[in-house]
Amino acid sequence: MTILAARALSKAFGPKVIANEITLAIEDGERIGLLGSNGSGKSTLARMLAGQEPLDAGTLMQRRESTIGYLAQEPVLDLTLTAQETVLDGLTAWSAARARYETVSTQLASNDAPSPQAELALLTAQASALGDVERLGGWDRDHEAVAMLTHLGVQRPDARIGELSGGDRRRVALARLLVSRPTLAILDEPSNHLDADTVAWLEDYLVDDYPGALLLVTHDRYLLDRVVTRTLELDRGNLHGYAGGYMDYLEARAERAEQTERTESNRQNFLRKELDWLRRQPKARAVKQKARISRAETARDTVKHRASKTAMLEFDTARAGKSVIELKGVTLAQGGRILVRKLDLLIRPGERLGIVGPNGAGKTTLLRAILGEHPLEEGEIVRGQNIATNYLDQHRIGLDDSVSVFENVAGDRTRIGMGEQSIEVRSYLERFLFRADEQRQPVGSLSGGERARVALAKMLSRPGNLVVLDEPTNDLDVAMLGALEELLIETRAGAVVVTHDRWFLDRVATAILAFEADGEVVRYEGNYAMYCALRPDPALRLASANTVAGGDSNVALAVPEAPAAKARKLTFNEQRELDGIVASVEAAENAATALEAELACPQLYVTRGAEVPALKARATATRAEAQRLTARWEELEARRG
Repeated sequence: MTILAARALSKAFGPKVIANEITLAIEDGERIGLLGSNGSGKSTLARMLAGQEPLDAGTLMQRRESTIGYLAQEPVLDLTLTAQETVLDGLTAWSAARARYETVSTQLASNDAPSPQAELALLTAQASALGDVERLGGWDRDHEAVAMLTHLGVQRPDARIGELSGGDRRRVALARLLVSRPTLAILDEPSNHLDADTVAWLEDYLVDDYPGALLLVTHDRYLLDRVVTRTLELDRGNLHGYAGGYMDYLEARAERAEQTERTESNRQNFLRKELDWLRRQPKARAVKQKARISRAETARDTVKHRASKTAMLEFDTARAGKSVIELKGVTLAQGGRILVRKLDLLIRPGERLGIVGPNGAGKTTLLRAILGEHPLEEGEIVRGQNIATNYLDQHRIGLDDSVSVFENVAGDRTRIGMGEQSIEVRSYLERFLFRADEQRQPVGSLSGGERARVALAKMLSRPGNLVVLDEPTNDLDVAMLGALEELLIETRAGAVVVTHDRWFLDRVATAILAFEADGEVVRYEGNYAMYCALRPDPALRLASANTVAGGDSNVALAVPEAPAAKARKLTFNEQRELDGIVASVEAAENAATALEAELACPQLYVTRGAEVPALKARATATRAEAQRLTARWEELEARRG
């Protein structure tokens, strides 16, 4: 059944069209992903569908007795409530039923000699309230609220909202929505401020346990591919629909682009032929076929499809020595808690180090120490000769909201250097998809994704040999993420990246630095998939992630016992994964065998000895990937039954 139907929705801000007579229906159980470029209006459309944004035109029809929950990027919460109270406050119907039951029970207990009619009325009201409580989830929802907060990484359920960080407040808002179980949940960037393990848990929960329909606005490509069954793309006010998750969307979108290109090519060919025909024998024009003339004029007047622009990111790499950064026995602390204990780490030019770990573990603190902004408890950090660092902080605090995009990036410059060449600032910003009129806008008026693009453009406008990125994927659309991934892969500079985006890490990282228990930070060669294959039991990591600082002492939170694994059928995407996994296993096995054969050749150590450590690391990582794929194959086969 249809939960929400939108008909001819229209919305514009001045000349910018967000929705151009959009029509959409969302059915029970659907999992929909909403994509679009930064500034295209995804969040605005989500708010319109949630009833949080007025429409310029059109109608919204919601099924009677259905509920719609909305997670905003910046949720507004009561600062005086605790995290647990906030989650329970979202259970409006359940809380009201429980309050009615308690009120009636108190009346029954305090009334010594009620009349038979009054007692019957109270007993009837008590039974009705009891039935409502049971229907809405039972009596144990206090425990459910704490468990949800713990799963999402909120380490102090009894802390007041006013005492929590912005990230924790978002996690509380997400927990409140998930526990309330609306018929349709509209989630705007639900993975922001969640670490990679928590996002993986959220995926499982949405696929296996969430009973309602979903509309996800997210840049997390693994989340889209795992959860979503239909993908919508908002492009210049128009909504295009695709069946399936992110991979299906990419394939279908490529086919649509090819079809559009063929259509335009055919139109141009038709135009050339018809115009040539019309130009012949001009004296006989009056007797030419009217239908043919009409077709030619229609083809001529058809508006050419405007292809989506692609970002072109470039970076002027400064010359560096043999090593960029070396950490020797580094220990870091904050608030009396050891975050990093005796870390030895060497980062060479061209290496791309991804940093992962629970929220609050100390990932940003490590970045600040590398930048020289946080003191060391022990050890030293040796910076290579001519080190030049380009830093993108997660809060984009280097931007001035009161001045334009152009002024933020250009400063007092008129041109941006690119190696031996330089380009005008205007042309440079166009590579980041800012049109000339948009470059004059104040940064304070931009969306979160547009602000992220400005920060990225500013960071890359100066030469460097070490790129330090703290949550760069927050707010960037998938096209810009792809452009940033290509830039990092191709640059000769070293890179250190803190991110929860597993797709980004799988594509970019050459090694993973993982924060584990008690200040231990361990390096794993390879990308995020390699790390998952090589790391310790994630259950142990989850337990350690729930040991947090409380003043000068550590407070251990009880981790709810994990429910028994439920047997479930393969999803559509998992069946597709199974269909192609044999080829993936064979490819990984062949790659590992080739690397091991190369390492067995004596000539390698004579002529290319310097490459041996990297080749060994690749061989280990590739063999681990082959083992991981084999285990995944066995898991999927067992579930297929």
